[in-house]
Amino acid sequence: MLNRRAQAHCESIVDRAAELRVEVTQVGPTRVIDLGINAVGGLEAGRRMAEVSMAALGDVSLAVSPLTGGPAVMVRTDAPLAACMASQYAGWEVKGEGYFAMGSGPMRAAAAREELFDHIGFCETADVAVGLLETDTMPPEAVCTDIAAKSGVDSGSLTLLVAPTNSQAGNVQVVARSIETTLHKLHELGFDLSRIDSGWGIAPLPPVAGDVLSGIGRTNDAILYGGHVVLFVRGDQESIDQLGPRTPSSASSDHGRPFRELFAAYDHDFYKIDKRLFSPAVVELVNIDTGANRRYGEFAPDVLDKSFGR
Repeated sequence: MLNRRAQAHCESIVDRAAELRVEVTQVGPTRVIDLGINAVGGLEAGRRMAEVSMAALGDVSLAVSPLTGGPAVMVRTDAPLAACMASQYAGWEVKGEGYFAMGSGPMRAAAAREELFDHIGFCETADVAVGLLETDTMPPEAVCTDIAAKSGVDSGSLTLLVAPTNSQAGNVQVVARSIETTLHKLHELGFDLSRIDSGWGIAPLPPVAGDVLSGIGRTNDAILYGGHVVLFVRGDQESIDQLGPRTPSSASSDHGRPFRELFAAYDHDFYKIDKRLFSPAVVELVNIDTGANRRYGEFAPDVLDKSFGR
């Protein structure tokens, strides 16, 4: 059960709330863990938040980026479909009472509202629900009630973790999505995701931005221009060779500009940006059955320098 696994991980955060500099609050009967809106949060809070987003089916750690020499977020999982697509992918637009947030985490599998679940499965009937909200505003009670209802649980059985991109925790948990972005790209290209056994990814951790829009830009750029993902797959090599060149971010005509510039050019509408852009800079596909290893894409350190304000 994805939500039960995530719930257990949440308890470890709550037990160390003071040490992690997070605030555990109630919005009505719903438990909300603030990791960066009013709370200070930090790197460890973000690392744990990222693992909750993957329903505790992945390991997230801080490492040294071979590209920048600075900090990086490394992630690995042996359950990529469940951890990344059924849980971590931010596929739920949470709206209500003038409120908006990008929702992710295993509550999505309980709600199963997205067409994606028709393809990947992993829907579950849960007695608890856990989700992440990428936002700089605490959710109102009506929004929490709506999330709980759509997830099939009562409001008191819902736990939400919240942080904006321009916080340490939010910064880490977004950059930890390098594998997830690759799987989503492959899904869009028509690849059978059940063929993927394991995944490993790394992307540079950008400086925390001074505002939300800059935070969105920097965290996206970290993956688009500095991310490196290796997927271990099975099956025929021909399909891999056909789709591989279309997998990295460089396959998009929008590649080469900092994300914040693109976002502004498209009226701050994610859906106007070329979908082919949303993937790491470099993708390696290792065929476990044949031993073939294909590498696609290229890093763009100059774009990272511009985005990170260097």
